[in-house]
Amino acid sequence: MTYTTDRPVTPEGETELPTVRSLRELGDLVERRGPLYVRWSRGPARDLDASRSVDELTGIPMPGLSANPLQVESWWGDRSLRLWVARRLYDYCHLRRDRDGDVRPWTLRGREVGRGPDNEPLVCDIEPVSWIDLAVIEEAQDEVARQRRPWGPMRR
Repeated sequence: MTYTTDRPVTPEGETELPTVRSLRELGDLVERRGPLYVRWSRGPARDLDASRSVDELTGIPMPGLSANPLQVESWWGDRSLRLWVARRLYDYCHLRRDRDGDVRPWTLRGREVGRGPDNEPLVCDIEPVSWIDLAVIEEAQDEVARQRRPWGPMRR
């Protein structure tokens, strides 16, 4: 697998990380480096400074950063890894629109310390792994649209 930093995708002052540029690369990364999580935020530099997410409804600080697992669950069987990671990205792609394009996806390793209000893992001891190019989100949307019964992104 090759993923590169040949064109800048990191905001000013943000951590330099390799960039995953396709669903196949993301699947390869999950197989090779798992367990990994995806987080939609302004980036690792800001998140590592804060070190925890806040429940939007109550304002209560949580014990880690909210993230979504990329590891394939056993019930998925031998189905397509490409479709699995597409779904994991697609489920929360609305966050970029909802937050006026101010967030982007990146992968990380970490230790689960609890669950958030949407039952998402809360992760600490964060190790940023890669940015996910926005073209991969488009690829995920296309993959979902090709399914017999497409689904919409998760929303509260």
